[in-house]
Amino acid sequence: MFLSRSPLRISLAGGGTDLPSYYNLKGGLVISAAINKYIYVTVNKTWKKNFLLKYSEIEKKKTIGLIKHNAIRETLNFFKIPDYLEISSISDVPAGTGLGSSGTFLVGLINVVNSFYNKNLSRYELAENACKIEMDILKEPSGKQDPFISSYGGLKIIKISKNGKTKIEELKISQDFSEELDDSFLTYFTGYTRQSKKILGEQEKKTKKKNKELIQSLDFVKDIAKETISIFKRGSVQDYANLMNEHWNYKMKRSKNMSSNSINSLIEYGLKNGALGAKLIGAGGGGFVLFITKDKLRLRSKMKNLKLQELKYNFDYDGSVILGRN
Repeated sequence: MFLSRSPLRISLAGGGTDLPSYYNLKGGLVISAAINKYIYVTVNKTWKKNFLLKYSEIEKKKTIGLIKHNAIRETLNFFKIPDYLEISSISDVPAGTGLGSSGTFLVGLINVVNSFYNKNLSRYELAENACKIEMDILKEPSGKQDPFISSYGGLKIIKISKNGKTKIEELKISQDFSEELDDSFLTYFTGYTRQSKKILGEQEKKTKKKNKELIQSLDFVKDIAKETISIFKRGSVQDYANLMNEHWNYKMKRSKNMSSNSINSLIEYGLKNGALGAKLIGAGGGGFVLFITKDKLRLRSKMKNLKLQELKYNFDYDGSVILGRN
């Protein structure tokens, strides 16, 4: 049995510019951080002549074409898998919460399947193949951020050219600021999961139609990503918090599905009780709210009044790895 572990992520800036409808026009720029919350995928041969799949459902199928799970079916097709396999997955965090789970799952699946057959793919190949399956084959309205940050790990600058070529750079910040930033984040589950494809699909359609307002919004988001790099280099949590608020206020204009009254109230409550900045992680509509604060004890104490579940994490620097070969 082979086991892969792949990190989920928080998007720090530039989210939305990594979709082809935008980067084919102007190029994309995303700042992303892998966290030590993971999706695990195991692969083994089955004793019987069928595929046995265990995720939120259980499938037992005679052929690849009958598999209901789109990502598993197309990954097995893409790599021309010759054997009947048992594939299981488990996640530290539920899907639909804005942490990049679909792209992360694909990276972990591709990594473990290829390792099972003694094929060593580079981190770039892991991510790029995940993008091909999700974006080109499954036609999902998704971007390049999630597979690439999950594959590489760490804090990364992800640059995407107009032809889709992706370049990964280290976000060069001091160790002290990295630790300060890590310690400044507080993250809470809103209580809502959502299908990101609804929000991202709307963005894709509008961008392809050259919707001027949306393209200007994404131009602004990319400018914020550029400014974030400068802020991180000079090591200012306060400046990043101010930029986070500006980003979130602008992002809400992109779609009526981006937020809700309850989420807006949650963010407002946090900002009144010690948070310097706040935003929803991911495409929007639900999932986790990220707060940044210099007074973690106060904010955490106040947030207990809302009885929301906190997601505690640190940055992950390993990326997608194979943990076991039994």
